[in-house]
Amino acid sequence: MEISETLDLLMFGAACLFLLSGYPVAFTLAGVALTFAMIGIGLDVFQFRDLLVIPNRIFGTMTNEILIAVPLFIFMGTMLERSKVAEELLENMGRLFGSLRGGLGISVTIVGALLAASTGIVGATVVTMGLLSLPTMLRRGYDPALATGSIAAAGTLGQIIPPSIVLVLLGDQLSNAYQQAQLEMGIFNPKTMSVGDLFAGALIPGFMLVGLYISYQIYRAIIDPDSSPAIPPEESDADLKELYKRTLQALLPPIILIISVLGSILGGIATPTEAAAVGAVGATLLAGYRQAPSQRPALGAGLGLVLLLVLVSQVDMRLGRESVTFIEQISIYAAFGLIGLITWGVAKSMAQLHKTSVLSDVARATTKVTAMVFIILIGAALFSTVFRGLGGDDMVHEFLTDMPGGVVGAMIIVMAVMFVLGFFLDFIEITFVVVPIVAPILLMMGVDPVWLGIMMAINLQTSFLTPPFGFALFYLRGVAPSSIRTTQIYRGVAPFIVIQLFALLILALFPELATWLPEVIFGK
Repeated sequence: MEISETLDLLMFGAACLFLLSGYPVAFTLAGVALTFAMIGIGLDVFQFRDLLVIPNRIFGTMTNEILIAVPLFIFMGTMLERSKVAEELLENMGRLFGSLRGGLGISVTIVGALLAASTGIVGATVVTMGLLSLPTMLRRGYDPALATGSIAAAGTLGQIIPPSIVLVLLGDQLSNAYQQAQLEMGIFNPKTMSVGDLFAGALIPGFMLVGLYISYQIYRAIIDPDSSPAIPPEESDADLKELYKRTLQALLPPIILIISVLGSILGGIATPTEAAAVGAVGATLLAGYRQAPSQRPALGAGLGLVLLLVLVSQVDMRLGRESVTFIEQISIYAAFGLIGLITWGVAKSMAQLHKTSVLSDVARATTKVTAMVFIILIGAALFSTVFRGLGGDDMVHEFLTDMPGGVVGAMIIVMAVMFVLGFFLDFIEITFVVVPIVAPILLMMGVDPVWLGIMMAINLQTSFLTPPFGFALFYLRGVAPSSIRTTQIYRGVAPFIVIQLFALLILALFPELATWLPEVIFGK
């Protein structure tokens, strides 16, 4: 083995060692990379000029329009978390399904899917549902393992159901890797892959997972009724009409927001970044309305936002054209009026949120998470630059292409490595460090980029649940009562890990589950 390859392996091992020791991820990646770069320069196996590309890569990150969606989606999710949407959903869905055996578990899964599609933040979803649902489920006699497993699994749906921060970051990295792979193959007019393709590709696998979770809840209720009892009739709501009304009122706003965000992307009306801005505005209006239900501007602005999206989808609104029809001119004036209405509603909502300190809390949380993401991205860029400069990409390429089984063998190895790394590293580090190294090689071997992205996303989601280091388990352990043992949480998530791996196998055998919808919507 050459010196450069030995340094690559040592660098990767050193990074894992320091990360497990508790050092900050971004500084660990950058520090280890610089240390081994200096060693490589001293041994004449690394060129200093390779480090000079880092400023350009940082500037490219700063000017990357796709990544602007990250703080906007984080703002949207944090704002919805503070607006008590989850509380209303859980309360009403629990009452609606609670009269059935396993009904509370089913409601947790459905609410988890809705929160995933509206917030995309795993930690917030697990903590919120752990605080709100777990005491109720335990009080109703649910098996503690089943209750904790259901909550942890439902909380991780934010990894795969769009709009997901994971898919935004994966989409950006895979887009770069796809172009790099085609250029190395001599294709100088490369095809592109967008975050919108990943969003479309994730819908069917995401809802398939929801269906599998619910099927397991029903199965447990049938074979072991005592594990998930129904709410006694005398304790359930007698007025079903009022219950349906409250449930509809809790469901309608987040569903409209989800349709506005995802529909604008899948319908070709907006890019993911523009749709993220729509989501941030919609979440602000919804939070403002929740704070003061009598506030008419927020309600009117929300309606105006929906009408504006419908108008833009039906009429050509571009300015500066030589010929504009009468209908288009009227529509443009109407659009300006709706923008004014939305601006007024957002201003009133933000003023209300500022009074209750919600706005400052959301802004602070969004800034912290966004700063963490981008500083890790910079550290990972330095790490991957040094890794490649030492010849690591060639070593990985030879290793994967020499695997028995060709593409299948290479995919199995990559999935296994990502699964194991998910025990120790957050999805952000894996996305920024591992994906740029392995994705170009797999794509050069003929793997579909959308399918690869969804496989990686589900794999990372599975690692969120896997003991002993699954992040969702840590979040739930932090809010679970002391009567719940950690072993019960581990035992509870085990069936859901099997379900996740089963879903991964189905997707591996039937790639069309991920590739069909993007082809239908975007013609790819």
